[in-house]
Amino acid sequence: MKGAFRWFIPALLGLVLIFGAGWAQAPKVFVLKATAYTSSVRETDSTPFITATGARTRIGIIAVSRDMLRELPYGSKVMLEDLGTPSGKGRGRFNYLFRDRVFVVEDTMHPRKREQIDVWLPDRSTAIRFGVRNVRVTVIQRGRG
Repeated sequence: MKGAFRWFIPALLGLVLIFGAGWAQAPKVFVLKATAYTSSVRETDSTPFITATGARTRIGIIAVSRDMLRELPYGSKVMLEDLGTPSGKGRGRFNYLFRDRVFVVEDTMHPRKREQIDVWLPDRSTAIRFGVRNVRVTVIQRGRG
């Protein structure tokens, strides 16, 4: 058995040198304030169904505050988890919208917003119920990759 491990460590180090350590890193995770928006002129601009990147709005689209574009550039893919209101109430209440869904950064928010995301929803009543929440954002892919 000792002989089998004699080659393992050098082989592992070789792989790290060839491919870099990035493949072994844990995904980046943020906890951000989240709100929801719909395709309404009063919530967006004169083209409410078109995002900043030219994509059409749909479930799975998110907007990020402009300061977050450095960490989550357009095309980034993320998973979301509902952590509840800022006071911690209602944790997980909106996970049914997030479960097994990959979200893509395709839009940005007003410049006054900081460290925040906006989840696109198809109807205003759900967006209002969503309110202001904290979400765990797990980065799957940074940028369009």
